Amino acid sequence: MLQPRIARHLARNNLNLTSICVRCESLALLRHQPLPTRQFTSAPVLRKPSQPPQPPSPAKDDETFVPKPLGRPIGFSAPPQPGENSGLAPKKKDYSGMTMKERNLAKRADLVEKWGTNYFRDFKNIRKYREGKTFIANPRIFKKEVAMYFPNLQGDTLAEGGKGRDTTDVLKGKVSVVRLYSSAWGEAQIQTFTGRKENPELWEVLEENGQIAQTVDVNIEENTMKAWIIQMFAWKQRLTRKREDWDKYFVVRRGVSQMVRESIGALNGRVGYIYLVDADCKIRWAGSANAEGTEKEDLVRGLRRCIEEVKNPAPPSSRLKMLRSQNMGERPSVAAATA
Repeated sequence: MLQPRIARHLARNNLNLTSICVRCESLALLRHQPLPTRQFTSAPVLRKPSQPPQPPSPAKDDETFVPKPLGRPIGFSAPPQPGENSGLAPKKKDYSGMTMKERNLAKRADLVEKWGTNYFRDFKNIRKYREGKTFIANPRIFKKEVAMYFPNLQGDTLAEGGKGRDTTDVLKGKVSVVRLYSSAWGEAQIQTFTGRKENPELWEVLEENGQIAQTVDVNIEENTMKAWIIQMFAWKQRLTRKREDWDKYFVVRRGVSQMVRESIGALNGRVGYIYLVDADCKIRWAGSANAEGTEKEDLVRGLRRCIEEVKNPAPPSSRLKMLRSQNMGERPSVAAATA
């Protein structure tokens, strides 16, 4: 019986299939298969919102800061004593007598106080907060019975042998306009309050009452190199001041801690501050940064009032009443605290 003949190429393709050919056929089939179409859902969460999204609320640091008048007297409750805040205490703090937990908490508090102030943060406040203005000066001075004390600071003066002098020895017994700054920026801001061209009336009062009133400069410079430069050019400062005023210019290098700054309101180390200190070393008025509004007139008015208190002191009965109110711990309202 004759068998049908099959062409060799047909027999090779149909009868002798190899694994390679099977894989090729599979790939060819997959290439020609259509891709699955994308299925869209009608879920409401994926629909386009009808209103545009609201912008994020600004952070607290970006909010506009508005300086406000001092609501209460600033300073220390205890009178200053010469030798305080000298900065000569040992650098290494003694933690003996504490448990491990108390020691760790104390060290943490010291680190927070040490690194809490930031050089660049001070410049940021200058740019954002009206050139660093911390507070607005009160229109009237604080009453004597509720006012608090200006701290003692120790530094070098322009007088011969003026090393390690105390500000309390200069402030006590006179009405003083204390100008506190740490940079040329702060010194320029102080000029808006006490410059001869900016406030000539202030200098008229000072010259008329030279035996009672005075100006005291406190230049806080904790950088050793800058303090050395200031000392090197001290002769230039002497040329701009009378010889009897050389002991009223202090260069303070240490002792101004964060607690001292917070107590007197000098929160920004690059800004200038001005204080009206009476004969008992009490802060009766304070200003910061550039003078605004009636602050220059308020300073002159407060200076006249403090000078009048020295010329015409209160009777003993009033002093006794003042001491009794202080011992009772009474804290008057803001309106009652200003004279």
